[in-house]
Amino acid sequence: MTRLTPELTPDPTAQVHRFPRNVQLCDQLLAGGALEPDTIHVAQDTAARLGLRVEDVLYAQHGLSRRAMAEAQTDRNKSQLIDPLREPPDPRLVAQLGPATALRLGVLPWRRVGGCVVILTPTSDHFDRQHAELKSLFGPVRMAFTTEDHISRCISTQFASHLIRRAENRVRDAESCRNWAAPAALRFALALGVLLLTAAILAPVATLTAVTALTVFIMLLSTGVKTAAAIVGRGPQLATDDPLLTPMERLPVITLLIPLYRENAIADHLLSRLEAIDYPRELLDVCLVMEASDHTTRSAVGHARLLTWMRLITVPDGTIKTKPRALNYALDFAHGSIIGVYDAEDAPAPDQLHQVAQHFARADPSVVCLQGMLDYYNATSNWLTRCFTIEYAAWFRVILPGYARMGLVVPLGGTTLFFRRAALEKLGGWDAHNVTEDADLGIRLARHGYRTEFVNTVTEEEANGRFWPWVKQRSRWLKGYAITYGVHMRNPAKLWRDLGAWRFFGLQVLFAGTLAQFLLSPLLWTFWLIPFGVPHPIQAILPTAAIWTLAGAFVATEIASLLIAWAALGRAGKRGLWPWAISMQLYFPLATIAAYKGLLELTWKPFYWDKTAHGILLPKATPPPRPLPRQASNG
Repeated sequence: MTRLTPELTPDPTAQVHRFPRNVQLCDQLLAGGALEPDTIHVAQDTAARLGLRVEDVLYAQHGLSRRAMAEAQTDRNKSQLIDPLREPPDPRLVAQLGPATALRLGVLPWRRVGGCVVILTPTSDHFDRQHAELKSLFGPVRMAFTTEDHISRCISTQFASHLIRRAENRVRDAESCRNWAAPAALRFALALGVLLLTAAILAPVATLTAVTALTVFIMLLSTGVKTAAAIVGRGPQLATDDPLLTPMERLPVITLLIPLYRENAIADHLLSRLEAIDYPRELLDVCLVMEASDHTTRSAVGHARLLTWMRLITVPDGTIKTKPRALNYALDFAHGSIIGVYDAEDAPAPDQLHQVAQHFARADPSVVCLQGMLDYYNATSNWLTRCFTIEYAAWFRVILPGYARMGLVVPLGGTTLFFRRAALEKLGGWDAHNVTEDADLGIRLARHGYRTEFVNTVTEEEANGRFWPWVKQRSRWLKGYAITYGVHMRNPAKLWRDLGAWRFFGLQVLFAGTLAQFLLSPLLWTFWLIPFGVPHPIQAILPTAAIWTLAGAFVATEIASLLIAWAALGRAGKRGLWPWAISMQLYFPLATIAAYKGLLELTWKPFYWDKTAHGILLPKATPPPRPLPRQASNG
């Protein structure tokens, strides 16, 4: 059976001057009194300049309802206007095309009437572009009209179970953690614990010495790679892309997926920050993604006024409830050729999307992911937020860019991510069961030969500044690191072939090294006893010189971490936080607590998503970033 594939969806970046001025349709709207003549002329000029359909400009800029457009299309083509919510389609026809493909193509096979399959479409252009493929699949076809909203609502309602199964299983089995065996993980943990306990009973000092030596080795290796990344990253900073270098006609349609869960400050914070984004509204497709059972967010959205370039996508309940599952579900509803991901609390730089579009336009085709810099707007709320800000500055401004320059695998952050849609879909989107879907996706991108680069733009977030919520958030991250490492190390030989020796080594240091360092760090803390004259247990085996060498190595790594923090805070323009970097010795032990909590959860609830609450420690005044001159009004 012939099936239409997602590749039939036209690439919006290639739609330069493709669409006519649609004079007849505009005349129909004018005759019906839906718009004024001046509005029509402005919309036609804008559509020609941007290479868009005039109806898209009228939606985004001038408040034309999709119902009015469908009625005008119906009158112009002497066709029918059908509401598929009241008159449902034949499910066999939709299944033949595929619900997800119907969403992507923007058409809906409705019913077979008089030997023809009636195809519902929001515009004649949608039907014309796909006519040949639709005819090869269904035989004779003719069009009737409906709205885009009615098509998506009909498919999401009638085929909810199909779409949610697809969202939960897009990534193929070999690359997903959905078949993670929690009982086996528990047995492994118990066996390892018994082995260590037995060794400690039979030879306590020798066991402590061996484990301590291993811990110091891992610490030195990890710090060495981070230091190398900091040195490599000392070159010229990432160039700021000049949006003026990209002709307006070539700007792509960008879809922003923003997962929401138990958010109660949508109207006050998120929407105002989105409005500050400087990007043509005709090319901006903002999808607010929320769970069907999330009554908190539903209530908040109900009190907010969504603009014409914003859409609400409701994710049906399924077997799990995670951010990557929601992203997978929403991906089928997206319009853009570039897919961006933000979190609910994000405050992106106003020119960020221009920089993303420019960077992709310049980049090699193998670059399919861009990662922006993350920072915090509540950095000075308390000690925890200050330390969190220092950690993020080092990670996103020094270490990860250095990793990228060194050719190592880059574990992605969960927000300010931008993908070429075709590559993201080829990979199967996100692993719906992985609680650090971003780090996992970074590895899968690398394994499939794709590259990630950093774009010199900043998104500010809300730092988690409460002790137990911080531990819960970090435990989810470390649990995800462990499960991601376990999935990709199922077949180490294949991982080696996919990544090559250098990147395989880097992955071991980053994932296995990070987990081991947090789990074993209590052994490192004991070295603080030596400068104060307190005897260390391993002195019974090792000579004094060896003891001081180990202690010196520990101190050297701390100095290296302080220097990295100094460089990072300089790049972030937050050198005022430098004195607090010394207190990071009290900050990282919290991660050890989180590591044990997260790894314990792998044995009974590996897919549990410990939600981080937002809006807790906002500054008293959080003015939005100063917007650049806008290319278009909000409409």
